[in-house]
Amino acid sequence: MTTPAQIRAARAMLGLTIGEVAAITGLSEASVEEAERPGGSGDPAVLRILTDALEGRGVLFLSAGDEEGGGPGIRLKRPPHADDGTRPENLNAANDD
Repeated sequence: MTTPAQIRAARAMLGLTIGEVAAITGLSEASVEEAERPGGSGDPAVLRILTDALEGRGVLFLSAGDEEGGGPGIRLKRPPHADDGTRPENLNAANDD
């Protein structure tokens, strides 16, 4: 399950205010604030709505153990056409910067 800290971090990473997240999800600002409150129980249905909305904007939620011994966290999904630079087989004098 997504944690309040992950919701808070994902919102911050995307640069969204609580009001913007509330508008995007149709939830009240109070519901978003409660879901982000440290140590809060958080309504599972509200957490699911928030998780789905933030995932739809490019956030990937990591559960405990997803990374080498790490706890729960977040990261941005890689864009489908990420520019990884020039591939070695395409290097030549014309693209030498």
